Amino acid sequence: MTSSISDWFWNERFWLPENVTWEDMEHPPPGEEFPRVGHILYALPLAVGVFLLRLLFERLVAKPCAHILQIESGVHRQAQPNAVLERVYQSKTCPDARHLEGLSKQLDWDVRKIQRWFRIRRNQDKPSMQKKFCESMWRFTFYLGIFIYGIHHLWASPWMWDTRQCWHKFPLQPLSPEQYNHYVAELAFYWSLMFSQFIDIKRKDFIIMLVHHLATIILITFSYANNMLRAGTMVMCVHDASDIFLEAAKLANYAKYQRLCDGLFVVFSISFFIARLVIYPFWIVNSVLFESWEIAGPYQAWWLFNGLLLVLQVLHIIWFYLIARIAIKAVFKGKVSKDDRSDIDSSSDEEINSSCSKSPSQTLKPKDGTHTGMNGDSHDH
Repeated sequence: MTSSISDWFWNERFWLPENVTWEDMEHPPPGEEFPRVGHILYALPLAVGVFLLRLLFERLVAKPCAHILQIESGVHRQAQPNAVLERVYQSKTCPDARHLEGLSKQLDWDVRKIQRWFRIRRNQDKPSMQKKFCESMWRFTFYLGIFIYGIHHLWASPWMWDTRQCWHKFPLQPLSPEQYNHYVAELAFYWSLMFSQFIDIKRKDFIIMLVHHLATIILITFSYANNMLRAGTMVMCVHDASDIFLEAAKLANYAKYQRLCDGLFVVFSISFFIARLVIYPFWIVNSVLFESWEIAGPYQAWWLFNGLLLVLQVLHIIWFYLIARIAIKAVFKGKVSKDDRSDIDSSSDEEINSSCSKSPSQTLKPKDGTHTGMNGDSHDH
């Protein structure tokens, strides 16, 4: 039964071009290696290693850096113990007016006192600035390291400059150690994000980012099995390039270097535009969509991959619109507003909301004119 399902799922007429079989992929010429699905399984134990490395990095590197920059963990005020309110809080952290009235009658408390309790209780769950700094420093370090590794390999590769070579003899193209290392490292990182998302800073888009990480893992896995590595490594490098500046801007924000934060966010906006709205569609997607059709010909999985790449491009356009709004404010108003992208901390709203009844337009205004900043993921992606 399991074997028949596997055979159906990995139908070579779906995943491979005409006249190419999985047997061809398993028997490369002497001295060469082709990708195999089994290779990518090493990313799972490596993901645990990446997660443990992150914990060590945050403790031994990021936290001392936070202390040097005087970013303290801070201690939040504790809410008065109350079993009834705690039970409500576990199901609904921000009860509406009707619930507040009911609780007021049940406890014989003033509504404002109950609102104050919920506000203090929410603040208890807020991550400290130091925790945010450590998380962003880990991401910044990974994105920078993997981008340098990937671009170093791609710079010397002929398909970086002539994308038609991505499809010569496709999919019977040799696997290089650099390609394998790049793919496994990226996949392990995203698997570790899947694990750590449940203990990291909770964000408003938790489900969206969970789906995003899962989709990224599926794309990386299937493009490896399909030997679309040449285009795949370029896609990963293009995405990592702009994320470096986003995480750097967050670090500057947490360290309260406002002008540096604003400048880095503007650089991030420019790099995002160049990488994801110029290089990605006109260099990479153009090659996968048109050059692969001309050289290798379309096959069933070809439609799947191209459809996902085009959906990703639509997301890039939406994200850039949100990013541009923030960057324009940074240029003309001298400060970066709250990040509207996918990685906003849900807890950050408490810094600018005194109650949950305010309108959305009010929640975007910094409290007392302070910088609410870039408090969080798109992922990512």
